[in-house]
Amino acid sequence: MTTITTRTVEYPADNLTMIGHLALPAGTGRRPAVLIGPEGVGLSDVERRRAEALAELGYVALAFDLHGGRYLADPDDMLARCMPLLSDPDRMRGIGHAALDVLRAEPRADPDRTAAVGYGTGGAIALELGRDGVDLRAIGTVNALTTGRPGEAARIRCPVWAGVGSEDPIMSPVQRDAFTAELEAAGVDWRLVVYGGALHAFHHPTVDHIVRPGVGYHPRHAERAWRDIVALLTECLPVTD
Repeated sequence: MTTITTRTVEYPADNLTMIGHLALPAGTGRRPAVLIGPEGVGLSDVERRRAEALAELGYVALAFDLHGGRYLADPDDMLARCMPLLSDPDRMRGIGHAALDVLRAEPRADPDRTAAVGYGTGGAIALELGRDGVDLRAIGTVNALTTGRPGEAARIRCPVWAGVGSEDPIMSPVQRDAFTAELEAAGVDWRLVVYGGALHAFHHPTVDHIVRPGVGYHPRHAERAWRDIVALLTECLPVTD
């Protein structure tokens, strides 16, 4: 296994002190960089491990924070924080830009070769960075088929890959259609993968607290979605010596 290093990074965003997890690949040279956004509950060891897995593949990876170091295990607390956030593109962009600035300022990161990958609320933030015209090489989302303000999808300058469970009650077929129609009308290079039989947050291992109905882990599709994200990065943001 490739030797990597990790550290905690603190930075301001959304009137909070965010606490992200930065993972660096072996070596000393600059490498392509990936921003990783968590589900609405907030940054957890799941995203930290994904950042580390990407570092093992040669990427500089930052798993960013949503809630100022908090993990919102109570569904009501999570919704109270996330629903206003998801309805405010400018707030989402602010959180995304703050994390992206930290990532691009890392000496090991190549600021001209970055991508954003996100899950749930973190995926919505990745999409809003694209709609804000940020220079990204790729955007990957799971459970985040969110639509934006009219016309702004035309600012997306990179391929977009999206994954969703077929039985996800939050990202319904109507939501899927609206999302893909927005990207198609904007001329975006997009792909949507629907994982049969999977619920919302199918990628996230089972947790020890109450979750909303319609949420559930699907190990086989979780592994497939991860491979699809790695394939996206390999295509659009290859690691080269």
